[in-house]
Amino acid sequence: MSMSHQNWPPPPELPEGTLRIVHLGGLGEIGRNMAVFEIDRKLLIVDCGVLFPKDRFPGVDLVLPDFGYIADRLDDVVGLILTHGHEDHIGAVPYLLRMREDIPIYGSRLTLGLVKAKLQEHRITPVTVEVTGGQIERLGPYECEFINVNHSIPDALAVAIRTRAGTVLHTGDFKMDQLPLDRRLTDLRAFARLGEAGVDLLMIDSTNAEVPGFTVSEREITPVLDRVFAQAQHRIVVAAVSTHVHRVQQVLNAAYAHGRKVVFVGRSMVRNMGVAAELGYLHVPPGVVVDFSAAESLRRDEIVLVCTGSQGEPLAALSRIANRDHRQITLDPGDTVVLAASLIPGNEAAVYRVINGLTRLGAHVIHQGNARVHVSGHASAGELLYVYNIIQPRHVMPVHGEPRHLAANAFLATQTGIPRERVIVAEDGLVVDLANGEASIVGAISCGYVYVDGASVGELTEAELKSRRILGDEGFISIAVVLDSSTGKVLTGPEIHAFGFAEDESIFDEVRPLIVAAIAEAAAAGTVDDYEFQQVIRRVVGKWVNQSYRRRPMIVPLVLQT
Repeated sequence: MSMSHQNWPPPPELPEGTLRIVHLGGLGEIGRNMAVFEIDRKLLIVDCGVLFPKDRFPGVDLVLPDFGYIADRLDDVVGLILTHGHEDHIGAVPYLLRMREDIPIYGSRLTLGLVKAKLQEHRITPVTVEVTGGQIERLGPYECEFINVNHSIPDALAVAIRTRAGTVLHTGDFKMDQLPLDRRLTDLRAFARLGEAGVDLLMIDSTNAEVPGFTVSEREITPVLDRVFAQAQHRIVVAAVSTHVHRVQQVLNAAYAHGRKVVFVGRSMVRNMGVAAELGYLHVPPGVVVDFSAAESLRRDEIVLVCTGSQGEPLAALSRIANRDHRQITLDPGDTVVLAASLIPGNEAAVYRVINGLTRLGAHVIHQGNARVHVSGHASAGELLYVYNIIQPRHVMPVHGEPRHLAANAFLATQTGIPRERVIVAEDGLVVDLANGEASIVGAISCGYVYVDGASVGELTEAELKSRRILGDEGFISIAVVLDSSTGKVLTGPEIHAFGFAEDESIFDEVRPLIVAAIAEAAAAGTVDDYEFQQVIRRVVGKWVNQSYRRRPMIVPLVLQT
């Protein structure tokens, strides 16, 4: 069942004994994950993450879920469950806790460690409850059982949510690596047990639903990194997600084996690896990690820099290095750069831009396209089929993916025998009710993007963002004209200035007489209002630009009458 948000009215009042599920992010995108459950007037939240801005969000630092749905009901929230410590699942927690600081947070040891460090920067002291796989916690009307799953970060959890309306199993992000580095398997026995008891709604990771087969084991990365380290003649730079403890562990081991020192670069990388080491998830060989100042005295072939920026983030260390504007790090020809991360859909252009920049500097760039330096943390199609067959859920709602990923996951579900009408392909804001084991879409709520732009949260509008995109992509043209208010005759101008459109402003000589003629025609027709004259100018210039240059810049006319 695939439903568009616009086809649905507001949801009805929640019936007694019914479980309501609303996603405020994470459906239709890889990021910003947040699901809200409600029964008996109590709310339970699963994950609260951010979406890192893509090219279509110029000047935006982060994109948050839309908290508007729960803003006036925060006192009804019985808990926030975090499935794991990636930013797309925990990054928005500080912004939620600004609204109510004492919301209890449930998560694994590492997840809570990363969250606490993040919240410390925001001067927030959270209320936390550490949980482990197999543990059951009662949160108001919700009985929550936590289940170990394997992912690209240690300590990831799925959660089974039991209510009187039925049982929901939320997988979080997971895969089925049979030889994980930490020997922590996805607990398929728990999945099978839940399936035997009956899962009314399975909310399942969709990220790699289009990828056939099975995800490669993390262990296969080790010999590839070892080979890279053995062959590198100069400095090595490794870019990874700042929470990817397993990959950083492999880098530390390779550096130790080849006599190199490791420097962590970037605030989030330093913070998160410090937390992971302190909690025992990252094992640092003696003397391997040094600070940046100590590394300055070492030869280039003795250094490994581990930094952020594997997704092409414009402000991350690797992007700044590629653009030659990093304050401390410059690349030399012959240096080796390893991008140890999978491409997140939508980030391709940004990542390739960074790779091209590094290549121009003479670096040898190793990435997923030319070497196995990373494997995904998400289950491929073969693994998802296993889960469907093991659990045999009554209903399925694919989560964590773009529309094509959700659709692919829905198709897999039907292939295992789940009736198509019991597969709910939703989007953010659609309201799903579960009652007596039956799930269906019942309406939709308003649910948009909330932008963090510098110090402001939610103040940037879609109209302003559109203006930024136009300015960035198409340029800006201003036209100033002074008119005789009695005759409509042009006294001064048109003065035309452009930004991001044309370096030689002489090109506007051919449009000036068109503007003057259009103003004269409008004045002869009785136009006297400044705004109407501005619209005349905008139409003339817009038509000329489009016909001559196939561009659509922002056009800002200014008309003064004397």
